[in-house]
Amino acid sequence: MGLLMTTVARPAAASATTSADRNQPRSAAPAQPAGLPSVHMRALLTWIAVFSALTVVQLVVGPYVKGFPMLLRTLVITGIVVPAVVYTLVPNLLKVRAAVLRRRH
Repeated sequence: MGLLMTTVARPAAASATTSADRNQPRSAAPAQPAGLPSVHMRALLTWIAVFSALTVVQLVVGPYVKGFPMLLRTLVITGIVVPAVVYTLVPNLLKVRAAVLRRRH
């Protein structure tokens, strides 16, 4: 049984380069799009979100899971904290950061 291989022709415009393109220096890494925070800023915002969420969840849920075994207690707490951080806190912190940066300019 043989494999059927097909090729797709590239459009001429996509592969054509001009002399100006060839004279441009190439960087090793693609430029980061404007507005995206650095990895350090994302780490800081994530830490702020995780610290805040863990503190609140420990205060609110902690008394109810006090007698649970440690692994079950960790499972319950992280089951609340991780979705809150990923879907709510970090995106909102990024929006706040963007608003502050827009206001500065």
